Amino acid sequence: MKKIVLIFILGLFFSGCGTLAKESEFFEHDTMYKNWDHLKFSIYGFEYPSAESLKKTQEQGWWGLEIPINPDK
Repeated sequence: MKKIVLIFILGLFFSGCGTLAKESEFFEHDTMYKNWDHLKFSIYGFEYPSAESLKKTQEQGWWGLEIPINPDK
């Protein structure tokens, strides 16, 4: 009985993770970084972001889908 419950819980867990991974578009590209500038920023540039790095993020689209925040909810 414990095995059945464990398998059921694992099934729910993996189906939830699969759904989130699909929505995040993570598996639609072959790398986690958009380009070499994004990789360099993620490794050592994140501590001191500049106006130049902000401009690069917007021009090159590093951060994926924009999710609007509604403060009324």
